[in-house]
Amino acid sequence: MRRWNGWGDEQFNLELPIQGRSFLVDRVGSGSPLSDVSLESVLAKVPETRLLADSTVDKLIDTNTEARVRHARGQSLPDWLAMRSGEFGVFPDGVACPESSLDVQKLLQYAQASDIELIPYGGGTSVAGHINPLASDKPVLTVDMGGMNRLIDLDRESQIATFGAGTPGPLVESQLRAHGYTLGHFPQSFELSTIGGWVASRSSGQQSLRYGRIEQLFAGGRVETLKGTLDLPTIPASSAGPDIREMILGSEGRIGLITEVKVRVSRLPEQESFHVVFFPDWDLARTACRKLVQNRTQLSMLRLSSAVETETQLALAGHPHLISMLEKVLSLRGSAEGKCMMTFGLTGSSRQCASAKQEAKRICSEYNGVYTGTRLGKKWAEKRFTMPYLREALWQMGYAVDTLETATDWDNVDNLLGLMEGSLRDGLQAREKSKNERAHVFTHLSHFYAQGCSIYTTYVFRVADSYEETLARWQHLKNTTSELIVRNRGTISHQHGVGKDHAPFLPVEKGELGMLAIRSLCATFDPEGILNPKTLVE
Repeated sequence: MRRWNGWGDEQFNLELPIQGRSFLVDRVGSGSPLSDVSLESVLAKVPETRLLADSTVDKLIDTNTEARVRHARGQSLPDWLAMRSGEFGVFPDGVACPESSLDVQKLLQYAQASDIELIPYGGGTSVAGHINPLASDKPVLTVDMGGMNRLIDLDRESQIATFGAGTPGPLVESQLRAHGYTLGHFPQSFELSTIGGWVASRSSGQQSLRYGRIEQLFAGGRVETLKGTLDLPTIPASSAGPDIREMILGSEGRIGLITEVKVRVSRLPEQESFHVVFFPDWDLARTACRKLVQNRTQLSMLRLSSAVETETQLALAGHPHLISMLEKVLSLRGSAEGKCMMTFGLTGSSRQCASAKQEAKRICSEYNGVYTGTRLGKKWAEKRFTMPYLREALWQMGYAVDTLETATDWDNVDNLLGLMEGSLRDGLQAREKSKNERAHVFTHLSHFYAQGCSIYTTYVFRVADSYEETLARWQHLKNTTSELIVRNRGTISHQHGVGKDHAPFLPVEKGELGMLAIRSLCATFDPEGILNPKTLVE
């Protein structure tokens, strides 16, 4: 059963090792947890639905209070605080569960005729406020696409697979693997997020070096709009004007509801492995990563942890005896204090992997990298989709954790990274004029391009004495750092999308004319503004 007020399966917990607890106390101070409300108390707050009966859609809509609670929030830190405190603010008036494009057409017609706002819902994993209903005079209907979750067609000759938009990551892969194929799109939210949500938010998977981001994988599909059905053909390439697919990628429900997604799939690889290299310092590590990518070394993934993230990961890893032995070996090899951990993936035929491994090790050795094999890489692969569960463990200890991510050109990486970390690390002390409140901040580069890379920063801080003050702390850190990002050549989001949380910062990136174009596009398909209002553009 999925948690109603947190991440994932309520039967699964990720415990923090003892040394990890002492590590956090040393960096941030002792935490004091806030109390959680019960589901029953939240259910009692849900108001009567404002939806009127309509025989054409009544069978599709659930107005049960628990369904409305479970679809009221995503997974951002403000969502977490709302769910844990019980102060949701606004609930959808109902949850629709279509099973076909025809069902979605009926819901759109119903919404337009009855002046109802529609919010598309995939896996509910948004960390940017995509799916949150806002206070409105109009009823709000959340449309859960989870009933459209199967492989509809597989064209083996063209390697094009068609899925219902509500298909979650594990079902995408299991249905493809039964036929010997993979999509290869593995965001950290893979277990819960859906293929339609990946397209709508321009998602990036952890192995995008091999398979590409979702914009490279998205071949076409079907979108139901208030103006009719938009069919996107699977043409491999075209010079016939602007690509309509680009209008749908990142549209976040403002144009219509994606019902079918056609994607470019690959044959399952012969083998796959993940390897770890340690470098003496950040400069050497970053330069090695840049050279690997610009040389087009055939890696499937690449991740570089800063010295602080490396220290944090080793402290939270458990197995203190093995980690101590590793530290001693690395120290003897020149990677002691300040060392940075790089993880890379090899995917493909045995010949491809052997060649790429040889080249990767050669380049890393040029920058004093210490190759440690696959043991730590296997641990990363085993846990790569479970790390969001750490938020639960940290919460129970009195800590809040959140992330900020962006992307920028190589010549700006260190500058922007330093600005972000400094803003987050010192933000609470500056706001509260107290040296007692500090954040533990660490970063990794998670997606690489010849031109630049993404920057993914995590920050942990103590919760305050109340939910209101904890939210205020987050708002200060989030807003001041987001402003720094867009004012210093960074995108407001490399992989999480815009939603409602990032919308205020989008105009700096897109410019006045760009924002006019985006608003005009939304207005063409939705002149009444009933599709996911205030998301993407305010």
